[in-house]
Amino acid sequence: MTTTATRFLARMSLDTDVGTALSDTRIRLLEAIEREGSINRAAKAVPLSYKAAWDAIDTLNNLAPEPVVVRVAGGRQGGGTQLTEYGRRIVAMYRALEIEYQGALDRLSARLGDVGGGDIRSFQRLMHSMSMKTSARNQFAGTVSGLRVGGVDYEVRIRLDAQTEIAAIITPASADNLGLAIGKEVFALVKSSSVMLATERGIRLTARNQLWGEVAAVHQGPVNSEVTLALPSGRSVTCVVTAESCAALGIAPGVEACAFFQSSSVILAAWE
Repeated sequence: MTTTATRFLARMSLDTDVGTALSDTRIRLLEAIEREGSINRAAKAVPLSYKAAWDAIDTLNNLAPEPVVVRVAGGRQGGGTQLTEYGRRIVAMYRALEIEYQGALDRLSARLGDVGGGDIRSFQRLMHSMSMKTSARNQFAGTVSGLRVGGVDYEVRIRLDAQTEIAAIITPASADNLGLAIGKEVFALVKSSSVMLATERGIRLTARNQLWGEVAAVHQGPVNSEVTLALPSGRSVTCVVTAESCAALGIAPGVEACAFFQSSSVILAAWE
C-alpha cells in the first residue's frame, strides 16, 4: 500500500506597522527583475499587472533604508530595471529565512504524522478556509466532482460531503483560470441575498441547487430577516428574506425548509 506524503508549505510575509513589506509574491518579483532586467517581463513572469508590480517596487523602495530596485536608462534595450546590491541581499536573507521556516514546518508535520495524514490534511483545509476573507455569507469548501461543457459556459459540480453536492455555472475562461479538474479542492461562495426559501415538499423549482434542512435560527429585522438552515450533514446555509415572507411560510426554529439558489449565483475560488 502506498501513502501520499503531506507537507505544510512555507509562505512567509514580513509585516510592518504600515502593512506587508515582504511576501513570497514580492520576492518572486524581485527575482524576476534580476533575471529579466525588465519590470514588464518580470510582472508577466510572476504574474502581476504592470501597475501592481510598480506599486510593489515603490512600496519596497519607500520602506527600505536603501533602494531595492533602480531604473536603468540607455543601453541596447533602451533601459530597464535592476536589483541593487542591497536588493540582492534582501532576497538572499528572505530565502534563507524561508528555508529555516520550512524546516520548522517539516518537523512539526513529522510530529503531527502520529495522529494520521488525514487529520493533517483536514487541518490544512481548515487553515486555508479560515484565512480567506470574503463578503459572501455562505462559504463552502469541497472538491470538484463533475465538469460539463455547455457551449458558452461550464457546469461545475462541487461535492461538499457525502450528502451534499451543489452546482455552479462559470465561463470556460474562469474554469481555465482556476485550473479546475475532478478532485480539485475549491471554495463555493453564495451571497445570502441570492438564497431563497420554500417549505412545501412538492413544489417545483427551476433552481439547480436545493438544500433541505431545518431552520436553526431566525434573526428578525424591521424589513428583512436572516434565516439559517441546518443541513443534515451538519453544514448550514443562510439566506435573507423579507419579514412578510417569513410569516407567510411560517418560518421558525425547527421548521423543515429548502434553501434554493441558481447555479449562476455560485462564485468559485481556488488556491494556487
